[in-house]
Amino acid sequence: MLQHNKISDSELRSKIKKGEICFGGNQKLKIYGTLKCASGKRMKRENRVFFSSEENAKQNGFRPCGHCMKIDYLKWKNGLI
Repeated sequence: MLQHNKISDSELRSKIKKGEICFGGNQKLKIYGTLKCASGKRMKRENRVFFSSEENAKQNGFRPCGHCMKIDYLKWKNGLI
């Protein structure tokens, strides 16, 4: 897990291009989703974190986003994950 406020914008872009960062999340709400999610783009920088994989996000106690990851969210909500 990588916090947004502890990394420069150029370093962040580089990690995304290299595929080292694939998902973003909200540290306060414990929600993760895709980097293109509109909900994720609106969150405050100090709450934003990044993950290399879904497994990494789940290991840190995050749940799927209900907007950009609807199917995974419904599975989580129904207790299947």
